[in-house]
Amino acid sequence: MVHIWPIGGGKGGSGKSFLASSLGRLLAKSGKKTLLIDLDLGAANLHTMVNVPYPEKCFSDFVSKKISALEDTVLGTPFPNLFLISGAHDNLDIANLPYDKKIKTLKAISKLKYEYIVLDLGAGTSFNTLDFFLASRNGIFITTPEPTSIENVYRLMRAIYLRRIRHYFSAADFKALEKKVKQHLGADSFNKPEHIVSVIKKEYPEKYELIKKDFHSFQFKLILNQLRKQDNPALGEQICKIIKKHLGFSVDFAGNIAYDEHVHDAICQRLSFLDRYPHTRAANDLRELNRKMNNSFGEQLLFNYL
Repeated sequence: MVHIWPIGGGKGGSGKSFLASSLGRLLAKSGKKTLLIDLDLGAANLHTMVNVPYPEKCFSDFVSKKISALEDTVLGTPFPNLFLISGAHDNLDIANLPYDKKIKTLKAISKLKYEYIVLDLGAGTSFNTLDFFLASRNGIFITTPEPTSIENVYRLMRAIYLRRIRHYFSAADFKALEKKVKQHLGADSFNKPEHIVSVIKKEYPEKYELIKKDFHSFQFKLILNQLRKQDNPALGEQICKIIKKHLGFSVDFAGNIAYDEHVHDAICQRLSFLDRYPHTRAANDLRELNRKMNNSFGEQLLFNYL
């Protein structure tokens, strides 16, 4: 059984790579064969987080067919049981990954023989990010307490919701849906998922039931990173309530990670933060998050929408 954990955040600097490397380190340390895949296309830095400063092969080698099998791009790391597919030397145009190559990548990931695969995704709402996130039902959102970061992670969630809905409609039917939503609820309404769903429920009841069932099967998590003493510790739970109200699907709040200035020091020294500063509050938070997610995430259902 493989567990695949995509990690997404709407804004750069939210801590996606830090979280991916930390969870990977904890999983590997517990004896789980774990693979990190850097899918922050065009802006990869996960190799630095796991002290692989000069990767000799990378994801682009698979995309360009220089290396035929994705498994042959896997690198070892200094940590037992922890492996990496780096994006360090990706081509400049890798961010615009064609659809056929994206599907090829997802199929290749599904065949990799690891207990845990952690996907470090790019910031923003590109189709690449959305589709890699939706390859698993066990997606993890990360944000910081800053309003800009919260706004951007909400936009990411909304984009993922709309991307999934679009799966149930042909291009022509989706265009017709857009027209109906705007006719019923105004020109601005198609940017609001709750309005789209209300029209689907009325006009396409069978599709509505399928979409409803689909989203009930997702086990999305939200993590609030870099929480300072003056920040509201209940902020993450409040965000999840807003998501439920406006998007209609559940995101479980997994927990907070305390702000720690030592994170910067560990990254600069290419050291594992958990090994260098194991007794800090942030390290304890990471261990608790890992424990919670291992207990709550179910079996992976890869390729549920392709």
